[in-house]
Amino acid sequence: MSSDSQTSFEGLGLAPEIMAAINDVGYTTPTPIQAQAIPAIIEGRDVLGIAQTGTGKTASFTLPMINRLMKGRAKARMPRTLILEPTRELAAQVAENFDLYGKKTRLTKALLIGGVSFADQERAIERGADVLIATPGRLLDHVERGKVMLRGVEVLVIDEADRMLDMGFIPDIERIVKLLPFTRQTLFFSATMPPEITRLSEQFLQAPKRIEVAPPSSTNKNVSQAIIEVTPMRKRAALRALFDREEVVNGIIFCNRKRDIGTLLESLQRHGYPAVSLHGDMDQHIRLKMLEEFKSGSAKYLIASDVAARGLDIPNVSHVFNFDVPSHAEDYVHRIGRTGRAGRSGAAYMLATRQDSKYIQAIEDLIKLEVPREELDDFDAVGSPEKRADKSGGRSAKSPRRRRGDTTPNGQALGDDAGSSGNSGNGEGRRRGLLGRDRRRSQNKSQDKPQEQRSEAKSAVRTAAKPEKPTSAAKAATPKTATATKPTASNKGQSADAFGGNMPDFLKKQLK
Repeated sequence: MSSDSQTSFEGLGLAPEIMAAINDVGYTTPTPIQAQAIPAIIEGRDVLGIAQTGTGKTASFTLPMINRLMKGRAKARMPRTLILEPTRELAAQVAENFDLYGKKTRLTKALLIGGVSFADQERAIERGADVLIATPGRLLDHVERGKVMLRGVEVLVIDEADRMLDMGFIPDIERIVKLLPFTRQTLFFSATMPPEITRLSEQFLQAPKRIEVAPPSSTNKNVSQAIIEVTPMRKRAALRALFDREEVVNGIIFCNRKRDIGTLLESLQRHGYPAVSLHGDMDQHIRLKMLEEFKSGSAKYLIASDVAARGLDIPNVSHVFNFDVPSHAEDYVHRIGRTGRAGRSGAAYMLATRQDSKYIQAIEDLIKLEVPREELDDFDAVGSPEKRADKSGGRSAKSPRRRRGDTTPNGQALGDDAGSSGNSGNGEGRRRGLLGRDRRRSQNKSQDKPQEQRSEAKSAVRTAAKPEKPTSAAKAATPKTATATKPTASNKGQSADAFGGNMPDFLKKQLK
């Protein structure tokens, strides 16, 4: 049955109980992948589904699975179907969809994910579960405990296979598949098809029906994209400026590192923006609580790592903000796929620094699209809070940052208007090193002395460690005061530099 002929769920061959649940949800027209996958799955064929995120993949395998499970009954510790998901959130979301679509049936489920006690999960398995929804690691924990037997599995679903690869779950999946019956039905879904995923699909599937409803790694046309070029220190200010400019219903902010999530959360809350966070190190109960606050609207912004980039279906997400440019180009596709879902429009912004150029190039090569650059009001091309210079060449009102060589109180560098010595006209400038320390100690005493006398005092410090001592003749020849043109003899024993290269002859003789 072609996808073109499918205009409603009525012709897909689903049971009346399932159709009643679909009508309660309000679905009327299947998405392209649903229209093609559901009939093939009902026929019992293996399916290889390639579709970008947000196209309705979950319903495409959940609905025909429920249709099949209505004929039969589960046994204790022997689930009839197995759904593998890469993250806890995605597994929990699939469990919610199963409850939604199967509410008119008596089918049971068990959810095996980390962060939840083993005892509760074991009780659900002991009662008998028609559907087992699990992450690979937690499932293997139960298998090793002898609490789950997989030889009764009729249907295997491997969802978000490319994400499984990124997270290092492929060896676990291969172990799990070896425990399953050979005569099973396998449904394999992935947004992208790198070589390793292609190899796995050929290993697990038998004569599958390939369903590809969108080019691999393409972005949703309903999502507008833009890059804001900023400096690293101005990222948070630029993000707040975007919040104020855009009409955000709900927004997800993606960071590359977990430590940056906490810093950004504290900053946004301090500035009055209602935000929550989500990352892999959080306890499962806290993660679910944060998601519920975001979905309910009590928190307008969700700051997350890539744990939220796959599968989270939150319809009201109007904006996605990439606080960091993802280091893997595929992650960009999944991140911005959190908005513009189910035919809605959305917007995706990415804050980029000059160091991110190679990652941006990889993203644009992958999606075969040049992402337009935008400027924010009151931000120049590199993210300054205001224009660095006006047309007349005036300096910004904000003072430049001080550097190691700055000497004047207003932050001027050496060689600016204060003079080559870096001292201001009132003598408030400071030099580093031994000479500077001596000058600070004697500044008040020598303020009224002639410049040449102060120079002699500075020069004397350099020769304090020399063993030569002036003779009595030299002392007698030393005048009481110095003039601007005639050097004094009190500098006996110093290097020629102290006299500007004009050491008196009688001193040269004594030094010999």
